[in-house]
Amino acid sequence: MKVKEIIKVIEDFAPLSVQEGWDNSGLCIGSPEAEVNGVLLALDCTPELVDEAVACGADMIVTHHPLIFSGLKKISPETKVGLAVMKAISAGVSIYAAHTSADKVLAGVSGDMARRLGLSDVEVLQKDGDQTGLGVVGNLPVPMPSDEVIALVKKAFGLKVMKASMPLEGKISRVAMCGGSGGSLIGEARRSGAQLYISGDISYHNFFAEDGFMIMDIGHYESEIGIVEILFALLKKNFPTFAVRITQNLNSNPIYYF
Repeated sequence: MKVKEIIKVIEDFAPLSVQEGWDNSGLCIGSPEAEVNGVLLALDCTPELVDEAVACGADMIVTHHPLIFSGLKKISPETKVGLAVMKAISAGVSIYAAHTSADKVLAGVSGDMARRLGLSDVEVLQKDGDQTGLGVVGNLPVPMPSDEVIALVKKAFGLKVMKASMPLEGKISRVAMCGGSGGSLIGEARRSGAQLYISGDISYHNFFAEDGFMIMDIGHYESEIGIVEILFALLKKNFPTFAVRITQNLNSNPIYYF
């Protein structure tokens, strides 16, 4: 198996052509012609993940978040990114990221969020192509009061706590959402007719929501972690006998709640 064969399957699902201009999805370390004996999947690439890949015999890592977002002025073990790069190159581990490429397809990050809530009539929220774009919007199975929707969201995403604007007095029937940092889509969510918008990294002032509209911040990690299982299922479907693993340390969330 070669790196390029793994990449083809991923990019048939999440083409690099749809990624955001600021993004760095794709192969950031390694050659497409390199041989692969195993793949390790995770949300984030850390030095510890590279160590795990080496220990389990995986010579390719596939993550959602790119290890390298922008140009590096130096590669040093003094930073986590530098150390991960050095470890990967030293061990011959290829590293690939499906970031906004996987965000912008309907079956990707935001689509998985919609599935968890059981939304119907799901469509792309901010379209930039044929069924591609950021976020999704859809309808709840039945209209629900805010307290029931809060309970549903916490259960669906395994949350102990969340941040939200003032709960609505009426029932919620239409929900928009975007995995990761989605503050820029709040206006689009309102224009879609949604009464609720769910995302992560929402800034303080955005919680002063307009009448008839509610915002929930469920966390960046919590909104995106489902993509790891999606990529795992994708690779296992295409390579059923190949060594594809999900990291044993899946919770790479750098945010701690006390």
